[in-house]
Formats: sequence, C-alpha cells, structure tokens
Amino acid sequence: MDAPTLLLLPPSSSPSLRPLSPSSSSQPSSPPPPPRRPSISYSIGISITNASSRQARDDAWSCLVILLTFWFFASMTLILGFYGSSNLVLGPNSSRILRANSWFVQDIQVKSDEELRQVPTLYGFLEPPPLDVLTTWSENRNVSMPSNFHQEWIYYLNEGAQVEITYSVKSHGTYPLILVIAQGKDNLVQWIEQPSHPNTTLSWSLIHGNGKIQQTIDKPSDYYIAVGNLNNIEIQVQLTFRIQAVLYNTTGAYYKCSLHHRFCALKLSLQRANLAILTTPAPDPTMQISEWYVKLSYGPRWITYFLGSGLMTLMIFMAFQIFSNLQCDSQENTTHQTAEVTTVRRPLLANKDDDSQSLGSSYESVSHDEEDIEEQPATGPELLKDGEINNSQELCAICCDAPRDCFFLPCGHCAMCFTCGTRILDEAGICPICRRKMKKVRKIFAV
Repeated sequence: MDAPTLLLLPPSSSPSLRPLSPSSSSQPSSPPPPPRRPSISYSIGISITNASSRQARDDAWSCLVILLTFWFFASMTLILGFYGSSNLVLGPNSSRILRANSWFVQDIQVKSDEELRQVPTLYGFLEPPPLDVLTTWSENRNVSMPSNFHQEWIYYLNEGAQVEITYSVKSHGTYPLILVIAQGKDNLVQWIEQPSHPNTTLSWSLIHGNGKIQQTIDKPSDYYIAVGNLNNIEIQVQLTFRIQAVLYNTTGAYYKCSLHHRFCALKLSLQRANLAILTTPAPDPTMQISEWYVKLSYGPRWITYFLGSGLMTLMIFMAFQIFSNLQCDSQENTTHQTAEVTTVRRPLLANKDDDSQSLGSSYESVSHDEEDIEEQPATGPELLKDGEINNSQELCAICCDAPRDCFFLPCGHCAMCFTCGTRILDEAGICPICRRKMKKVRKIFAV
C-alpha cells in the first residue's frame, strides 16, 4: 500500500491530511500524479500622469505674482513718475496747458511759496481753448560776462512764437561770445557740458560786435536764451529780446484761481474732459522779478488704482481656474498602463536545492476551495513541472522583464524594476499602489 500524499492548501485554510481512496490501494497502479499547482492572475492598474501639470501650476502662480508686481510698479510709475510732482520755472507771458487723465488724476494742484503782487493764474476748461492771442514785448539785458561763465533766461513759448535777439558785444579785440537758444532743460545741460558743440541746441551762434538773431518756434516747450564766455577775460554784452508769443484764450474758463493764496486745486470730473491753463503776467518794468517758481502736482484717484488692482487680480484668478480645469481634464484623459502579473502557489516547504529560490510571498489571496482554484483561468505561462519554481512574482509589474530591484520612499512599496520606478517618479511622482507622493526611489542590490 502506497504512502499517503500530503497536499498544501492555501494559507487561509488549515492544513489537513487526505488518504488515498481504498480502491487505489488495491491496484498496483502507477504512483499518483503530482498535485496541480494553481495559477492565479491579477492586474495592477498603474496610471502614468503627465509630470508637467505641477510645473504648469507653478508657472501659473509665478505668472500671477509677476503680473501683480508689474501692476504695482505701473501704478507707482503713474503716481510718482508720469503724474508726479514737479517744480516749474515760468517766464513772463507764459501760457502752459496742463493735461491729465481724469481716470487716474483727481485734481491738479499748483502751489507757490512766494508772496508777490503779480502771481500766476490757474484756469480750468472742458475743451482746449483756442490758441489765438498774440502778444509782443521787449526786454533789455546788460550783462557782464566773467571768464568761463554763462547766464540764461527762460521763456515758455507755444507753437508759432518768434524770438528776435539783438546783441552788442563790447570787448577789446575779437573775443566772441556764444549765444544759444536751447529747447528744454536737458539740451541746456548738454550745452553747458559741451559749449563748443552746436548740435545740442536749437540755435548756436558766435557773436562779436553788433548783430541780430531770429528764431521761430514750432513746438511748445521751455526755451532758454543763454550766453556764454569761453575767453580768459571779462566781456560786456548788451542784449535786447523781442518776443512775439502766442497765448491761449482764457475768456471761456469755468474755473479761475490766482496764486495770491499760494495754492490752487482744479478738480477733474470723470464724465467729461478736463484740462488746465497756467498763465503768468506780462513783464512789469517797475518790478525786478521776471521768473516765477511754482510746484505742480497731481492728486491720484485712488479708487481707480484699487479697482484696477482688484479687477486684474480677479481676471488672473479666473484665468488660473480655467487653466487648472483644463489641466485636470487632460489628466483624466491620460492613458493608464495595466500590467498583468501572474503568481503561482508554491509550497511552504521547498526542497533544499530550491532554498535559494523559495522566497515567495505568504500573503497571496486564493480561494478556500481547491475546486474553485482549479476552475480559475490561467493567464500566465503553462503549468510548471514538479520541482520547478516560477519567479514571475519577482518580475517588474510594468515591463515584466527585469526583477523588482527598487522600492519607493516613504511608502516602501516594491513592485517594479529600478528603471520603471525612476520613470514613474519623474513622470507621475505618485506611488501606483498606495497613491502617496513619492520622494525617492532606492535600488535594491542583491548580495
């Protein structure tokens, strides 16, 4: 009578001994066939997401910060730069137009620190007034020019004005002076730095003896009439300025304020265009004053900047939300790679020859009924021969070619080779088993 054969059941059922049937003992038949080892297949779904989603979100937040910073600096540029305060020097018969955007400026302010009998006047208009008032006056200047010295006079002139300068240089010998007409302060400074270069000014002339210079103005701006002495001796010069200026007609102004009170403020309305005209009186021979110093400033309309900042922030936030939704949709449509892993039941006690290969898992889930196990389809390779060990459970769950030689940190799961694990870390950054965020992939070295 043959010895009974022991069959190993799944770990969930208690092991038992099953004797052979009596009929088999009565027959001198061949030895019983080896027990059939069930093949169990299961699937692991691993989703490979696009790692660029996190980078895209970071880029969106960076764009948000950059745009808000840009809006802040743009607002400060308008408040402190373009619509910042400035000190004006006005000559006689000046008629300067002041424009400002009423969406960003609440009022135009003019301030003077001097108490004078004749002071500038600020006018307010809804539309630009006509530039049709002609006025002509003359001024005499007797100047003693020391060596390497210059003197200047400022006038604000509109388009169409004409300047005529008559000079008489009194010197012993031919010692010329330089007479220039410069547009704006910058050109005057350039001429002071390089007085012998004529390209920095509107008019540049060497004068000696008697003569006359004429210049027509084609652009409204501050104009400087200056004379310089580059000689080593002091020279006397007599100048006569005859200026024909074109002024704005201020008879239709709805606002008028004289700087006798040292301060004037013209409030601007959002519903209509606004502009101001700043004028100075004609020269008075009884007074020695020919220049006025005033401070021009613009009151910011803070509600515009606050609403603009809020609106821009809202628009950027909505754009970011739309971008995030599109990114989520693209992640949902990302293809999922599924790896089929086949696991074969192996006995708990293997032969000594197979000890080096008997490192199977004891947590594999199988049916408690042996018949149910035999009825499950085998999706893996063919049934192994007796004594042969299947090591498919030690292969990578992704490529099924390389051994599982890596694990993830911090979760510690080990289901794939180091190459596939590195690729998942770079692309998805999430453990495909527990869905936790991965930080590192460590390689397992066999000893």
